[in-house]
Amino acid sequence: MTFIAQKTLLSVSGFFVFLLLFSSTAFAMEPVSKSRLSGVAIGGHDTFAYHQFEPATHPEAVEGIKTYTVDYKGAKWRFAKEEHANAFAENPERYSPAYNGHCANALSLGEGLIRTDGTHWEIFGDQLYLFFAARGRTRWSDGNWETYKQDADAAWQVLAK
Repeated sequence: MTFIAQKTLLSVSGFFVFLLLFSSTAFAMEPVSKSRLSGVAIGGHDTFAYHQFEPATHPEAVEGIKTYTVDYKGAKWRFAKEEHANAFAENPERYSPAYNGHCANALSLGEGLIRTDGTHWEIFGDQLYLFFAARGRTRWSDGNWETYKQDADAAWQVLAK
């Protein structure tokens, strides 16, 4: 093997070692449903706003804006208003979606961590749950969400480590 080929092989090998080390560090904290490129959580939707809707209504998710951003758990959470960002910053556990925004239905079915964009949602009890697709939300709404939650909680305990 030539010197240049050896040097290239070492560079490529070093890069892959770096990726392995970086990825294990990145997953040391609970994973958040966020964009891989921008790091924006739940499609940039305002997680505080979901909690402001009347339970009987089900309006569209509210888009957050860059001006009101809070960094939390390695992600950028956007908000529509400064008051929403401040409330979230004071008590992020209260307003964060269950499973850090990953699809609750996928977890309950044992399908792993599926990112969501915040458009399919429901509040059960006082907790916000997000879904990859409308059919997951429908399943939880029409079925026994408490049982599905137990299954999702068990999966989250394993996957979020």
